[in-house]
Amino acid sequence: MKYAGQVQGALERLDQSLARLYTLIKRGENKNAIHFMKEGELKDRYDELQNIITIAGGPGVTGAMGTSQTGTF
Repeated sequence: MKYAGQVQGALERLDQSLARLYTLIKRGENKNAIHFMKEGELKDRYDELQNIITIAGGPGVTGAMGTSQTGTF
């Protein structure tokens, strides 16, 4: 259950970051949006979720060929 709670929390934070990204794009702040994705909060949230899944050995860590399905943006 702890794993599920961690994943759910990370997904909620990722969703909030995606909403912020949407707002930046909608306002035409493309330079800020790119920074937000590549070096900012969105990248951090994605990395957080990826780490939880990888450490826990959860579903989706490896595909049929043994390759990672959680690559970088």
